[in-house]
Amino acid sequence: MSGGQRAFAGVKVADFSWVGVGPITMRYLADHGATVVRVESISRADFLRTSPPYKDGTPGVNRSAFWAAFNAGKLGLTLDLKKPKAMDVARKLIAWADVMAESFTAGAMERLGLGYEEARRINPGIIYISSTNQGQTGPYARQPGFGTQLVSLSGYTHLLGWPDREPAGAYGAYTDFISPRFGAAMVAAALAGRRRTGEGMCIDLSQLEAGLQFLAPQVLDYATSGRIATRAGNAHASAAPHNAYPCRGDDRWCAIAVANDAQWTALRLAMGDPDWSQEKRFATVLGRRRHAAALDENMGAWTQAFDAHELMRLLQATGVPAGVVQNATDLFADPQLAAQGHFVALEHPEIGRHHYERFAFRLSESASGPDAPAPLLGQHNEQVLRDVLGCSDDEIADMIIEGVLE
Repeated sequence: MSGGQRAFAGVKVADFSWVGVGPITMRYLADHGATVVRVESISRADFLRTSPPYKDGTPGVNRSAFWAAFNAGKLGLTLDLKKPKAMDVARKLIAWADVMAESFTAGAMERLGLGYEEARRINPGIIYISSTNQGQTGPYARQPGFGTQLVSLSGYTHLLGWPDREPAGAYGAYTDFISPRFGAAMVAAALAGRRRTGEGMCIDLSQLEAGLQFLAPQVLDYATSGRIATRAGNAHASAAPHNAYPCRGDDRWCAIAVANDAQWTALRLAMGDPDWSQEKRFATVLGRRRHAAALDENMGAWTQAFDAHELMRLLQATGVPAGVVQNATDLFADPQLAAQGHFVALEHPEIGRHHYERFAFRLSESASGPDAPAPLLGQHNEQVLRDVLGCSDDEIADMIIEGVLE
């Protein structure tokens, strides 16, 4: 991997977004060389700044691991946008930027005076990305909420859990971790387009619709057959055994997925071909699916004698798909993640040594970050005002006295 100029070197970003999708999307650019200025408010701190987990369990606006993870490599600027001089600074930042990001409820930036039309008036070439729950138009566009609601609106909650129980739901705001992948690709495409045409654009990213992309088979099935997909636990329509099985130790599991008869034969041999595995009812995928409860019970009785990693290696060596259900400790010890340099340790001014995840791709001709920790609240105010926007020391002093930087 080359250590040369990064893919977005020279790109300038005014990041007015908050919480998850917008900040994660802009971190893609920061990691690959863009200068990203994260605009915040002291009086109304970003929701994630006050969300656990905190360093040492002690709350604080600079101690949230969530916020730190989403904003690594950015410069931090605080502005009280209710004050006219703060709006002047915001407009200067937009004039400087190539990309502007916001992720508030539809209409909020327009009411503030920083919507796309105003941004385009200030900077005709601006690429303006707006990330909202359900887009900028339509009857529900102005419905506020978080990704936790969108998990249900997009259909995931209905599909997760067991058929004889209430929906279990996904961990957290699942759509928050899907949408940035679309957003980053769209911004990259917009930058490439502007290089050819000189024209900016507005990107309207609906987090609901981004989430639906990952349910395409279920949506297509309904459109063609009228079938409504529902919860099936860990079962699979064409694989058995297909479950997470208990292993030796406290809450240790290994996922095993047998998709065909050859894999089933390999699994039987790995188990020592016990008598129960030779029963006629388990001879075919259809039979194993029909008798999944008995199959899982027998499997679990065998797997619980093994260390989870030991079992994974044993089965993989025989051609049986298997993987440890890893916890956080496992992930930090994972040799593949270590070889890829997935976790980057950086020194944060308040959190201290903190690990940041890199994104899941590498560029052959360019290295990637993060290279700097997430900023403290307002950490780079003077640096941004002086070095990025060209404000004088007297102007900065006046802003501090007048409470503009709050």
